[in-house]
Amino acid sequence: MILKTVVDNVFDLTSPSTGPATGINTEGLADFLRKFFAPLFLVIVSVVALFFLFTREITRFVQFIILAIAIGVIFYVPNIIEVTARAIAGALGIK
Repeated sequence: MILKTVVDNVFDLTSPSTGPATGINTEGLADFLRKFFAPLFLVIVSVVALFFLFTREITRFVQFIILAIAIGVIFYVPNIIEVTARAIAGALGIK
């Protein structure tokens, strides 16, 4: 499934598209990042969580799960990347 997602996203990137001549078109960048990194993130979280459980390091397991949930919100909450990017750009005075 991860390999299929990676291959599909690579094909999307390599397909020729006509963009505006005024700048870089970043429409769909957040969707691409979400599709690319979310399955990879789930695999890594699963492997590390199993490692902590099998070695009986419950404290590290709980810390890791809390951190994984916080990072997972970035990948799975719709528009969180765009909203955060706009907020940072606004704070820096970039329009």
